Amino acid sequence: MGSENKIIAKQVLVVGLGLIGGSFAKALKISGVCQTVLGSTRSAETLEKAIANGVIDAGDNDLAAIAAKLEEGDVVLIATPTLSVPDKLAVLKDALMRGVIVTDAASVKGDLAHKAQELFGRLPPHLVLGHPIAGSEQSGIDAVNEDLYKHHCVILTPTQETNPAALTKVQQLWESVGALVSQMGIDDHDRVLAATSHLPHVLAYALVDALAKRSEQKDIFKYAAGGFRDFTRIAGSDPQMWHDIVIANRDALLAALDTFDKSLAELRTAIDSENSQRLLEIFSDAKTARDKFAEQLANRQTEK
Repeated sequence: MGSENKIIAKQVLVVGLGLIGGSFAKALKISGVCQTVLGSTRSAETLEKAIANGVIDAGDNDLAAIAAKLEEGDVVLIATPTLSVPDKLAVLKDALMRGVIVTDAASVKGDLAHKAQELFGRLPPHLVLGHPIAGSEQSGIDAVNEDLYKHHCVILTPTQETNPAALTKVQQLWESVGALVSQMGIDDHDRVLAATSHLPHVLAYALVDALAKRSEQKDIFKYAAGGFRDFTRIAGSDPQMWHDIVIANRDALLAALDTFDKSLAELRTAIDSENSQRLLEIFSDAKTARDKFAEQLANRQTEK
């Protein structure tokens, strides 16, 4: 299990053993940077499968019971649907107060920070909010992939209240599973993710929903080209998860939608008026931006 690696945390508890949490847990076990990887989930079947498949060492469906066994310096990752994270925080309140470090994998940080302040009266020093930018349309314990986080970004959003040692430990755990860790302000995170992740998912859902209602839907999907399949793939993601995300990041997402609506309206006007010059300008500007983005991604891959 890589026992030559330095131990970062004695115990790590992963709450939620789907793709995100389960992949983190299994990668930690392989890395050998913690002595014991624990798990907690509502499903007894999932817990049994996680233990049998070597995703975790041990676990308990009762989060309060297993949290009571954690000690100062141990770490908890909450990897449950976005709107359920505050409820998990409430159960972990006593653990946080005695120095257990709690982090999360939710896609929205502002809503969670606000609810944590309501629960604790302030943001607890040992609460380190974070977001791994990784995943797929697959979900559940059967989708666990120990390589999920390799070369993928994880954004941590510390505040002035965040304990530096707690922040460092969470960063080290993510780096131990191959992630590229960076830091960002909470509001900046939510605005950026609204534009780069939440908006594309909403558009994919909307496009598939609209086309599925057309009378010629069978031919539409039968003859769909690669570009259509690539873009709409994300509409196969978990609806409940994305419901939670768009509700939690409502304001930032609406702002992104408004910006997109303006651009789409301008494009529609150019098409309707057969304004070739404006169409070429829009398409050319978009291509230039996309090429620059692709070049940045290629450079990042080369640097690894």
